[in-house]
Amino acid sequence: MSGKIKTALISVSDKAGLAEFAKELHKNGVKIISSGGTYDFLAKNGIKAVKVEDVTGFPEMLGGRVKTLHPKLHGGILAKRTKEHLAQIAKHGIGQIDLVVVNLYPFRETVSKPKVSREEAVENIDIGGPSLIRGAAKNHEYVGVVVEPAQYAKVLEDLKKNGFALSKKMKEELMAEAFAHTAAYDALIARHFAPKEDIFPSKLTLTFEKASEPRYGENPHQLAAVYKEPLSRTGVLMAEQLNGKQLSYNNILDTDAALAIAREFEEPCVVIVKHNNPCGVACDKKISNAFAKALESDTKSAFGGIIALNSKCDLETAKAVNTVFFEVIIAPDFESAALEELKKKQNLRVLKLKNMREKDAAPVFRQVEGGLLVQEEDSKLADEWKNVSEQKAETKALDDLKFAWKVAKFVKSNAIVLAKDNATVGIGMGLTSRVDASELALKKAGAKAKGSAMASDGFFPFSDSIELAAKAGVAAVCEPGGSVKDEEVIASAKKLKLPLYFTGVRHFRH
Repeated sequence: MSGKIKTALISVSDKAGLAEFAKELHKNGVKIISSGGTYDFLAKNGIKAVKVEDVTGFPEMLGGRVKTLHPKLHGGILAKRTKEHLAQIAKHGIGQIDLVVVNLYPFRETVSKPKVSREEAVENIDIGGPSLIRGAAKNHEYVGVVVEPAQYAKVLEDLKKNGFALSKKMKEELMAEAFAHTAAYDALIARHFAPKEDIFPSKLTLTFEKASEPRYGENPHQLAAVYKEPLSRTGVLMAEQLNGKQLSYNNILDTDAALAIAREFEEPCVVIVKHNNPCGVACDKKISNAFAKALESDTKSAFGGIIALNSKCDLETAKAVNTVFFEVIIAPDFESAALEELKKKQNLRVLKLKNMREKDAAPVFRQVEGGLLVQEEDSKLADEWKNVSEQKAETKALDDLKFAWKVAKFVKSNAIVLAKDNATVGIGMGLTSRVDASELALKKAGAKAKGSAMASDGFFPFSDSIELAAKAGVAAVCEPGGSVKDEEVIASAKKLKLPLYFTGVRHFRH
């Protein structure tokens, strides 16, 4: 059959599955050319191969930096199977290469190691490999290219179906995968060596690796996939799942939101999230007490929500969790008895993230039609705590105010958070009017609003929210300040003898 694979060049760093794949090639009469460690591996497995240097006439040079960069290889890969090209390579004693099997130096694995040196990172930048892959991919009409062990099975299946020739469809599929592979490799290198202070480069090249396919996206009619950032060390996608069904698209979004809030607190903290907004956040020396307070904040909204604990989950907490329907619980660890208790709920997704308190420093991306918005993470909490109403809050109220302010940073705008005793008691979120958000938070808090502290993610444009807070018995209020009506708002707080603090920092969250 025309296009039958007769010669293959194999040079790989990852030897997984290679012996079985190469044996099938050899069994079907394919001549194998290989280099260095690959040649030794094939020899140990009884697979005959020809050394690269015996084809090129040159030994490996410069400590392995130069071994496959030679016309005798690239000519055989790039030659079209036309009379003109075949005559040219024949004139120079160059044989055709029909299949290129190459995977690249382990750059990602190398730079993922702690305290990797610049020299070690540089030496793990592959040069010859990408050149071979790109050459084969360019000439995919005649040459097949395989870049990772996961492709071996489908390539062998296609070869066997077609008399040991690759189908046009398979060669085109492999070509696309090859260019994606080298593009991702180069993107990782660019990212690793980019100046750390340059978070907005002139060219932004991102790469992600497919991790899974949820049953659907935000809604059942939407297809979805999950991609991991290759160099990331933490986050919900790095968690170990100990129980429950596959995480859904919405589970991942909500768990990510809960995790971000839980990290904000040093003391034991529990966060309950629903539809990407917190409905209960609480801290306590005892994690089970923190859960009880977080749940009490909005029991109705918590149903079907996501829980994040920033401390080890104990049996008492697990038992309390199991009294309500939740989708996900994530924690840095679980007592063995607590895990067994949680497993009684077969569908409850239990996630363990050991390094929960760590966070990769990275910009925040938001896709819009035709482009991408990029910004720094909202990591600043406040510039100041300036009392502007001449009414100072008591220590307890000020502590609650700072707690509410931390939570408000993660609530969709417009956001109003009421907190008391290191726990939220009412949250108004995602409303287009700030006074509506205030009314919602106060309604949810009910009688608990009295003595609580109120935080607003943006300034009050009018004094109406201040008046509502005072009427409900709120002990103190904080907001960024910066409105043209600041003086009106301040005057209202003074008149109502309500402590009002300006933080100088806004926390809009769209």
